[in-house]
Amino acid sequence: MKTIAFSGSPRKKGNTETLVNEVIKGIESAGHKVETFYLNAMNIQPCQGCGGCYETGECIYHDDFDTVYSAIRSSDRIIIASPIYFYAVSAQLKMMIDRCQSFWSEKYLLKKPIDAGKHGRKGLILLTGGMKNKTGVECAEACVTAFFRTVSVPEHASLSYLEIDNKGDILKHPTALKDAYEAGVKLVS
Repeated sequence: MKTIAFSGSPRKKGNTETLVNEVIKGIESAGHKVETFYLNAMNIQPCQGCGGCYETGECIYHDDFDTVYSAIRSSDRIIIASPIYFYAVSAQLKMMIDRCQSFWSEKYLLKKPIDAGKHGRKGLILLTGGMKNKTGVECAEACVTAFFRTVSVPEHASLSYLEIDNKGDILKHPTALKDAYEAGVKLVS
């Protein structure tokens, strides 16, 4: 079973990355490996809305997204993690999601959705935000859910934590690390 994780935070060793690492520990405890993409360190340009993918389902621009494209296509489990900025996922994650317009073209224009494979395709959303209001979580989840639908991930779980703003705040949450670990185990079981 192939599992990939996208960390959309620009902050190294921050709250989002801490959650991702706990999920990975859970997955590894079940005997699986995870390939992690730290989007802030990748060279992925934004979607140009050019329509170049409409006839082939492939983006005409080539950068680090080529690796992401292959990984998404061949994965059974996809983890999306992001801090919430202005009621949305981070710019790093949104740029990657927008480049998945090529998958949208392939699925909806060319009628060639990604095959579910022998394990099916499942996802996990991890969100952290400094606000008290759940609106940011709802907006960010809507974006990631649309991404999952486009890349043929019909089922996903979500973990979100509010009032997590300063570096290290997630470590003070009474259940976040345990929740993340257990979500990792469940994702691959």
